[in-house]
Amino acid sequence: MSFGPLPSRPVPALKHLASGKVREIYEIDRERLLFVATDRISAYDVILPDPIPDKGRVLTGLSLHWFGLLETPNHLLTTDLSHVEALTDLERHDLAGRAMVVRRADVIPVECVVRGYLYGSSWREYRDGGGPTTEHLPAGLGMADELPEPIFTPATKAASGHDENLTESGARQLLGDDLYERLKRTSIDVYLTAARYAAERGVILADTKFEFGWSNGELLLIDEVLTPDSSRYWPRDRWNPGTVVPSYDKQFVRDWLDSVGWDHTPPAPRLRADVITETRAKYTEAFERITGRPFDTYLLEMGR
Repeated sequence: MSFGPLPSRPVPALKHLASGKVREIYEIDRERLLFVATDRISAYDVILPDPIPDKGRVLTGLSLHWFGLLETPNHLLTTDLSHVEALTDLERHDLAGRAMVVRRADVIPVECVVRGYLYGSSWREYRDGGGPTTEHLPAGLGMADELPEPIFTPATKAASGHDENLTESGARQLLGDDLYERLKRTSIDVYLTAARYAAERGVILADTKFEFGWSNGELLLIDEVLTPDSSRYWPRDRWNPGTVVPSYDKQFVRDWLDSVGWDHTPPAPRLRADVITETRAKYTEAFERITGRPFDTYLLEMGR
């Protein structure tokens, strides 16, 4: 997959380890990594040619917010880049608000998805007769219904990079019963904590996904957490079961791409200026609704 130019500059002084759809990962030393959230945005597994300004800072700021609230051990060490001696002052300024220094961890190759509402691909699967993510659900549910209790529907990555949903038996075979139960319990506990917190702020956390890894024998919550890229957030006053619910994520971009007739194969069309502006507004609104703080305040605190 080709990502094109980065919306933030590369970090040539550090060893580059990996590129994701949004993140760049660098090695600081044997124990620490630098996670950089760029402003890239993807749709239908294609990186779009135009970044969304400050999107990476929204993702980082929300991850920091949740890491600070959750009791689950995580990989975050600091956002203070002054101790990363290889960086120049220009690099530190460019990375401010979008970079985290984290503990290195051995990644567990499963995405731990928790769903509290029946929506998206899971709803389509359920409607069409069921499958891995809906195998334990009762009959008679509708689109956007709240589930009787949150469900754990892990997925793994295929060679192509697409997520592949696992049945419970398949996940247990891959992970082993003990680790499966631990990841399930931890993931649902974090989801419930976050869902209650969001509900107090008029926001529904419909579903989310977590990643975990091992560091010196400790299970850590890693990568980003509870951001609009890894979670489906809805304004509570717009939730109406049986109907499409607007969300604080890139659905606005997907809808626009569909409206112009794009066939979901590269290259993606350029985004109109108003689509970029509206998408940025949705991401920053998610930050402000959930954290209760102006996004501009976060930027100032991070030195932007």
